[in-house]
Amino acid sequence: MLDLLKNVPPQIIVYFISFIISLIAGKLFIPLLRRLKFGQIEREEGPQSHKIKQGTPTIGGIIFLLPVIIIGIIYSFIDVRILSLVLVTMGFAFVGFLDDYLKIRKKNNEGLRPMQKMAGLLIVAGIFTWYAVTFTEEARMLILPFLGYYKPVTMSLVIAIPFIIFVLVAFTNAVNLTDGLDGLAGSVTTIVLLFLSMVTMLNSEWEYIRIFCAAMAGGILGFLVYNIYPAKVFMGDTGSLAIGGALASTAVLTGTPIFLGLAGIIYVAETLSVVIQVIYFKRTGKRVFLMAPLHHHYEHKGWSEIKVVIVFTIVTIFSSILAFLLLR
Repeated sequence: MLDLLKNVPPQIIVYFISFIISLIAGKLFIPLLRRLKFGQIEREEGPQSHKIKQGTPTIGGIIFLLPVIIIGIIYSFIDVRILSLVLVTMGFAFVGFLDDYLKIRKKNNEGLRPMQKMAGLLIVAGIFTWYAVTFTEEARMLILPFLGYYKPVTMSLVIAIPFIIFVLVAFTNAVNLTDGLDGLAGSVTTIVLLFLSMVTMLNSEWEYIRIFCAAMAGGILGFLVYNIYPAKVFMGDTGSLAIGGALASTAVLTGTPIFLGLAGIIYVAETLSVVIQVIYFKRTGKRVFLMAPLHHHYEHKGWSEIKVVIVFTIVTIFSSILAFLLLR
């Protein structure tokens, strides 16, 4: 058995270990969240079909973050750089946890005030950006479509610093908006993490990033066992902001933020649907979409949650394949 394991890539082993830890964590934490009455507070203006979700345990992001922490700490004895990814992910998770906790405590959908939440995201993004531009060359490297991995563009600090902060804050919010249906954010993210794992295979120096992606992907897969329709637990902002930070920081350290936007086209579409809806409504008093974010628009058109998740996941598969082809 040990001889067989020697031939298995370490990221595969990490993936399955993370999956198992996440499964066990779910069995332990979901009953605990119920006892603590950490239940989801649904938006009043949300779809009526979602009202039955009221009270479903939330802050479930801790289920897939636990194996990331454990594996990150253990692997740090091999390559300490993995802690940069773990810590930025936990930083965004902490902001999300504060938001979730306040919603539960107030028993409404108002957690952190927008300015408070943005300040928290900017602080975490700023600290990671300082680390990235100070200690890694890749953070200033930007790979562009058609030029590919072997012809990156090097950004000056004046451009790199605001660009990295924007990528981090934008993607944390984008994943947060995408997390609106049972299993949606998790399903899309597992595909995008597979794309990022393939990216890391282009450079042997990125093994620590590959291990991190494997830990995240395995953990999220275990979480999906409890989160697919009908969900027994929600990840909350604790999970969605953590995922956004994990994806964005990984892209920054591999020079692939633009390709992350392409592979994660669903995140981008969800965000744009909200921006377009708000701007158009303020100017005309009319709506472009039946409801934003985009997944709610399709719900109002009669699609079931399961259909939306399947279609959006399939779109992500094709967009990730396209992104990898353009990367090469």
